[in-house]
Order: sequence, then structure tokens, then C-alpha cells
Amino acid sequence: MDAVHLFELMIAMLFAVIALHYVAHRLRLPPAVALILGGAALAFVPGLPHVSLDPALVLVIFLPPLLMDGAWFIPLRHLRRHLIGILSLAIGAVAFTTVVVAVVTHALMPSLPWAACAALGAIVSPPDAIAARAVLQRVHLPQRLSILLEGESLLNDATGLVLFRFAVAAVVTGTFSTAEALGSFTLLAVGGAAVGAVVGAAWVSVVKRLRDEYLVTASSVLLCWAAYIVAEMLTVSGVIATVVAGLICGWYQHVVFSAAIRLRGSSFWAVLIFLLEASVFMLIGSSLRDVIARGGGFVVVLEHMSVPILWILLAMTLARFAWIFACDGVIALRRKFGWRRFETMGWQASTVLSWAGMRGVVTLAVALSVPEDLPGRDFILVAAFAVILVTVLLQGTTLGLLIQRLRPPEAGAHVAPLNMSQAEAAMAQAQAKLVASRAYAPDGTLIHPQLLERYRLRASISEGYAGNEAQYQPRLQAHFDLVLEANAAGRAELLRLHRAGQVDDRVLHELERDLDFEELAALSAKAT
Repeated sequence: MDAVHLFELMIAMLFAVIALHYVAHRLRLPPAVALILGGAALAFVPGLPHVSLDPALVLVIFLPPLLMDGAWFIPLRHLRRHLIGILSLAIGAVAFTTVVVAVVTHALMPSLPWAACAALGAIVSPPDAIAARAVLQRVHLPQRLSILLEGESLLNDATGLVLFRFAVAAVVTGTFSTAEALGSFTLLAVGGAAVGAVVGAAWVSVVKRLRDEYLVTASSVLLCWAAYIVAEMLTVSGVIATVVAGLICGWYQHVVFSAAIRLRGSSFWAVLIFLLEASVFMLIGSSLRDVIARGGGFVVVLEHMSVPILWILLAMTLARFAWIFACDGVIALRRKFGWRRFETMGWQASTVLSWAGMRGVVTLAVALSVPEDLPGRDFILVAAFAVILVTVLLQGTTLGLLIQRLRPPEAGAHVAPLNMSQAEAAMAQAQAKLVASRAYAPDGTLIHPQLLERYRLRASISEGYAGNEAQYQPRLQAHFDLVLEANAAGRAELLRLHRAGQVDDRVLHELERDLDFEELAALSAKAT
């Protein structure tokens, strides 16, 4: 396929993404499900070229920006608070699932070497950051559960990749050292964190000096690939480097970004992430034909691989349940003996956490990178694809329903001292104080009477509103409804003047931008 046809195919795929998202919205399905099924259907359309994924290219294109997006917006304070639980899932649960899957696979297929079985376990053990995001964005979870799942999805890929590398190395060399594996994992993790910290600090320093908002936005977008590629070049964890850089930049972006950069950059980033995330699931579905062909065709896959794969799926799922419930049981037992540092989640939250184990692009990309001469390679590839398909289709479509039925409590949630209206009142007081200090000339003459009156009035209203939200809410809604109607009237008049030739395009764009900011402010205030 030449470059022009490849580009045309990419554009057609993006139009298919939009259509499938619309179908998913109308059918009330998770978009990931519609995209995988749509991609799988397109894979068998006569005349379309089959998709053959380069695993290294897939990881370097899609993984860094999607990891960066998760790390940029995750609450850092809550991440630190639940770090032990996140590491238990990202390292402990992944390692335990790898062992369980390896044991079950070897019992089902004794001819397969232990190292190959461990490689399969490492491939399917880490839940995928992209798949988790695609589902969790559309369900409401208690704060603790949300942080645990988001944090796990950011870090567990590193564990799975390290375990996979050592399993493949064991096949090649015939030896395996636990001490060497632990030492290598520590080196990869610490090295990745160091690279991420350096890249993040460099970004903060550079952005402070940049004045052009387009340069700032471009450097922020490229940051994720810079952290990942530099780390991989230094043979440390690109995943952890990207996450650490994202955490640093997410913390400092409130200081180094202007309002214009934050608004425009956030919009561009949101569209980029949407297209990348959707393309991942389309590519997963589109690779079905190639995966089936490698396995020997539908007949061979169904007759010789379906039963072992079902057992592996069951073992993988039960292993996650066992680990999470066991950890919660240990916490409950220790609390009985007076060690109350951590709170139990309860069976409802543990069940939801156990069921939220969707696999995705990392599983498929790593499976595709299995060496050609590894025993059982075709089975590993088909099993990995089946795991992705079943977890996204089954767990992804039922997770929201499970949450509604179980209603896990907000155990362990940290409640901030101030709510939204109280924080607004504090901000208004600070603004009024600043304006009051600058409203008078050195000789005592009031030089900013309107500003002083406006900010004092805003502070007074905010103070009265804080704590009495229910009483003021109807009037507040009516106020912003009227603001939006006035905004629409002004917009209609501006457009009429432009169409009549009474104002030029520059005036149109400038005033339209002011109306846009006013509308966004009113909509935001109305929603809070």
C-alpha cells in the first residue's frame, strides 16, 4: 500500500470512529465496545487491506499521550494517600495474576514450557490504562475506587512489561533468577522516575520562559513522547517516566499556564486524546483477521484453543478477585488488632474493583512482539486477543450496572474542609482586599469607585451564598439563564451586523470571543 492510500485509509477510519461513537451513544453502549466490534467487522470487508500492527510503533504512538493524560489530571494528593493500595494492585496483583495464569496454562498445555506460560501470564495480567479510561469516564465511582483504578492503570504496565521480558529471556537462556528480576525491576522503575522528573522539571523551566501560547501548547503535547523515548533510550521504564513527568507538569501547569493557553490547549488536547483513544480500539478490532489467520483459522481456533482460553480467562478473573479480597481481609484483620492506618473497602467496593480489569492495546502490542520462535506463539496471540475482547465487551458493558446495583460506599474518602461555594467566598474576599488596597490615590482620593463597589458586592454575595446554597439555588439558576439568553441576543445582533456589512471580520471575531468567554463562565457557574 502506498503512502497516499494509507493516509486515505486513516481518514476513513477516523470517519468510522465518529460514526461508531454516535451509534454507541444512541444504543447506550460504551464506545470502546462499538469501536472494537466495528473494527472487527471492517477487518472482513472484501477489498479492504488487512491491518498488521507493528507492536513497538503502536506503543510509542499511543501509550505516552494516554498515560500523560491520566497522570496530568489525577489528584496528586489522593494519589499519595492511596499509594500503598495502588502499588498493591500495580505490582502485587499483576505478579500474582501472572503466576496463576502460568500455572493454569501449564496444567492445560503441559507441552508448553514454563517460561512461555509465564510470558502469557505477563501479557494478560495488567489491566490497560486506555481501556480503563474508556470505561471509567462514563461511570460514577467513589473517590477511593476511582483513584485506585486510575493509579493502577498508570503503573501496572511497567510491571507486566518487565515480567514479560524476563519470561522471554528465560525461554532463550533457559535460566531465571528472582533476585535478578527484582533488581532489574527496581532499576527500571527508579531510572524511569528519575528521567520523568528531569524531563518534567525541564518542561516547567522552559514553559516559564516561553511567551508564545502556540509554542507552549506544542511543547506540552510533545512532552509525553520526549519522556517516554528518552527513558527507553536509556533502557529504563518509559511508562514510569511518562507518568512522573505528567504528575509534575499537572501540578505546575496551574502556575505556568496563562488562561488563554489553558483554554486553547485543553481543547486541542481533548480532541487529540479522543482520536488516539478511539483509534486504539479500532485498530484492536481491525487486527482480528490477522490474529485468526496466525492461529490457523476460525475452525482451528474454535476446536483447539477455545477451551484453554476460557479456563485462562476464568483463572485471570478469579486471581484478581482473590488478590483484592485477600488484601481487604488482611486490612480488616489488622484493624482488629488495633492497626488502623488503613480502612477496609468492603465487599461492594472490592467486587467493583475486581471486575474493573479490562485489557487493551498494551496486551495486544506485547503479544505481537512475542518472538517468532517462542513455543506456543500463535496460542499466546489468540489468547491475548480473546482476553481483550471478552474483558472489554463483558466487563466494560456491565461495570456501570454493577456499580448501580452494589452502590459501593465512599469509605476512605478524604473530604476537603471547604466546598465550592466556600472556596469562591475566600477568593472573592482576597480579590476585594486587593482592590480596596489599590482603589485610593496616595492623597486618599478614591480613583476606582466602580471596581471597589463591584468587588465588595461580589465578596458580600459569595459570603452569604456559602452555606446557604439550597436557598439561593433557584434564583442563581434563573440569573444565569437570563445571562445566557442575553448572550444569545447579543450574538444574534452581532451576526446580523456582520451579514449586513456593518462590521468587518476582525470586529466579529473579537466580540464573538468575548461572548464565548461570557457564555462559558455562565454555563460553568450554572453547573456548580
